Amino acid sequence: MPKRGDFVIAGHSVAPGTRATVELPVAVMSDHTPVTMSVHVVHGRRPGPVIFVSAAIHGDEVIGVEIVRRLLKLRQLGSIAGTILAVPIVNTFGFLNHSRYLPDRRDLNRSFPGSAGGSLAARLAHLFLTEVVMRSDIGIDLHSAAIHRMNLPQIRIAGQDEQLMELAETFGAPVILTSGLRDGSLRAEAAKRGRPILLYEAGEGLRFDEMGARAGMRGILRVMHKIGMVGSRGVSKPRSAPLRCRKSEWLRAPRGGLLRAFRTTGDIVGEGDVIAAVADPFGTVESEILAPRKGIIVGRANMPVVNEGDAIFHLAEMQSIARAESAMEQYSAQLEADPLFDEDEII
Repeated sequence: MPKRGDFVIAGHSVAPGTRATVELPVAVMSDHTPVTMSVHVVHGRRPGPVIFVSAAIHGDEVIGVEIVRRLLKLRQLGSIAGTILAVPIVNTFGFLNHSRYLPDRRDLNRSFPGSAGGSLAARLAHLFLTEVVMRSDIGIDLHSAAIHRMNLPQIRIAGQDEQLMELAETFGAPVILTSGLRDGSLRAEAAKRGRPILLYEAGEGLRFDEMGARAGMRGILRVMHKIGMVGSRGVSKPRSAPLRCRKSEWLRAPRGGLLRAFRTTGDIVGEGDVIAAVADPFGTVESEILAPRKGIIVGRANMPVVNEGDAIFHLAEMQSIARAESAMEQYSAQLEADPLFDEDEII
């Protein structure tokens, strides 16, 4: 068998069977501080696919950073086939400022494909797209809800892509939500260029969520096993198939006031169920929020103070309440009974 060649990125060579962190220059700030995007390359001795795992495209979505940290500690990475490009923090500017956006208030995930000579957001998008995405065969992009919101662990894909649906099923998050591609997003641009991407959502902005981190780490391993990068040891199979949800909607506050939520993410609701109430501070006027149809709550607001029209619950439609309840029970039991890490590895 011919020897596998080095992986070359931005002029840096990583030999087979080794790993290295490569700093990709992004910009120089006004005080002359250089900013880079760090890519950790794990280049296996054996040939195989190239996968990228990225987090913090939105700088306040920190749970993905923790998932990448855990990924890079796995012993299985010492014998992988193929190559991993791990980017724990894509949007360094937002991460340092605890902000979703870049300093110019642009959303990086609406700035693709970008350009080498454009705005700061355009330059960063272009760098990530050309040096990481286009060097990969597949990607997993890690996200969370914005601040003051919480997302149930879920995979989002475009509904018409059967290859992505198979990989989403393999990932094993409790819900697969099919959603359209937005102009300027990483997913939309990658799809145009033939690079399949799974978008994982879990938890809340600026917060860690242990179950969301475990589910994300487990899912990445399952996908790597599916595409032949790692063996089956330490890779568990989902106890139940994910719930496929093809439609979802946000339920909004009918008035401003104090929100009392009676349901949370992962709860199954029937049509007409009371899931929350909004009252004025005096308690004289109160409005109930009813589920307009049966579904599963895949996202919710955490703030108890709301204005009229604020998004409160993200409800995804489903076919069977009994099937959904069984799937969620098995999913929760598996995460609690079969953790990926010992306590010393988590810490």
